[in-house]
Amino acid sequence: MPFLPDRLQLRHARALPVWLLVLALLVASGSVQATAAFARQTGSACADCHAAAYGPALTPYGMRFKINGFTETNGEGTKLPLAAQLIAQYTNPARGHSTTNLTEADLFLAGRLTEHVGGFVKIEADHEGDGGYNTRLSNVDLRYVAHDLTFGGRDLVLGVSVNNNPSFDDPIGALPAPAYLGPPGVTGTLLNPSSPGSLANRVVGGGVYGFYDAQWYAEVGSYRSLSASQQDDLGYSRSGDPGRLSGTGYLRLAWMKDLKRQFFSAGVVALTTQRRLPRSAAADDITDLGYDLTYQYLGNRDHIVQLNYVNIMERRHYGSAPAIGGLVAPTHATAHDQVLTATYTFRQSYGISATHLMSTGSRDPVRYGPLGDPATTSNLFSLYWTPLGKDGSWTAVANLKLAVSWFRFTRFNGRRSNIFGAPPGAPGTDASDLNAFFVSASAMF
Repeated sequence: MPFLPDRLQLRHARALPVWLLVLALLVASGSVQATAAFARQTGSACADCHAAAYGPALTPYGMRFKINGFTETNGEGTKLPLAAQLIAQYTNPARGHSTTNLTEADLFLAGRLTEHVGGFVKIEADHEGDGGYNTRLSNVDLRYVAHDLTFGGRDLVLGVSVNNNPSFDDPIGALPAPAYLGPPGVTGTLLNPSSPGSLANRVVGGGVYGFYDAQWYAEVGSYRSLSASQQDDLGYSRSGDPGRLSGTGYLRLAWMKDLKRQFFSAGVVALTTQRRLPRSAAADDITDLGYDLTYQYLGNRDHIVQLNYVNIMERRHYGSAPAIGGLVAPTHATAHDQVLTATYTFRQSYGISATHLMSTGSRDPVRYGPLGDPATTSNLFSLYWTPLGKDGSWTAVANLKLAVSWFRFTRFNGRRSNIFGAPPGAPGTDASDLNAFFVSASAMF
C-alpha cells in the first residue's frame, strides 16, 4: 500500500488522530513484493531471493530473477501463479488508543506466463476502521524479456516493463518504491511514494531496459496519470489525485557487482514531467534527480549485513504563485528526500533494522501553512523473526514474519514542539506525539 494513504495526507494532519499517520507508514513498510508463487515456480526457497527470507530486500539472485521478467522456472510442471498475504498488527501510539486489527489482506497474481512473459500484480484490501476494508489495485509490473542475447561477446538481457509506480520495477530495490519505505512529510519528491500527491499506483507507463555483462543496468521510459475517475474505479480517493502529467520521462542507470559473498551497486535515477495540479491549473515543471548506494555482505548466509543510502533532489518551477495575507508563494522551490538503512540478519531468520528518513524543502509559508518549513525527520527501528522460507525449515515456499517496530519522529514541520503552530493557551502537538510502537504478524502462502 502507499505509505501515506490519501485520506491521511500530512498537510491536513491537525484534523486526524496523529498516530494514524504513523500506522499508515508502518503497515506499508511491512508490505513486501516477495510472493510464495515465485518460490513454487522456481523450486527455490524464499531465502534464495530475499536476504531475510521475507522481502523486500533482494539478494543478487533475486535481482536477476526480476530482471529476467519473473520467468525462471524449475521446469517441473505448470505452477499456479497465485499467492496471498495477511498482516495483523497491534498499534500502541504515543497519543491515542491502542488497537489490534487485521490491517491488510493481499492477493498476488505473480509469475511466468511464457518463456518471455511474466509479471507481478498485487490486489490489496486495507483496514479502514470500524471493520471496513478498501480493496484496490496496488503495484503492477508486467514484463516481456528477451533472454540469452549477446553483444560484443558479453551477455545481454533486453526487456519491457509496464507498471503503475515509477521505479517499482527497479531490480536493486534501494529506491523508495521497491523498498516500500520513503520519508513522510508535508512535501516530498515524485519518486517518494510517501509524498502527498504521490504518483504511486495512480499512473500507467513503463520503459525499455537492458542488463549488460551482468553488471550494467539501464532503463528509459515514460508515464501518464490515470484520470480521477479511473483512480476511483481502482480504489483510490480522488483527493489524492497527483494531477495531469505531460512530457514525462524516466531514466535509470546503475552499476551492479556480484562478488558472491559481497554485492555492491551505485546508481542514478531521474524523472521529469509537467504537472497540472489541480488539473485545470497552470503546469509546474518538476525534475527529480537522485543517486543510491548499496552494499551487502552475504558471506555463507549466516551473517548478512545490508547498507542502503538514497538521496533524491527535486526542483520545481511552479506555473502560478498563490498569495495569502500579502504573502506570495515562490515560483521556484526544491524538495529533498534521504533514506539511510542498515540491516543485520542472522541465519536469514533473526534480524534488526534501523532506518533514518529525512524530508526537507524550500521555505514556503503559503503552501506549507503558517510555519512554512516542511522539514521532517523520523526513524524506524525493527526487530523481526522469519522462521520459514529456508531450506531445512518446515516449508521453504511460504513464510511467517513476526516483528516489533518503533517509529519515532524527531522533527515535523521544521519543529520539535508545537508542530502545527497552535496559538498560545491552546493544546499543542509535539513531534514525539507522532511516535508509535507496533507488533505485527505477516503470513505469506
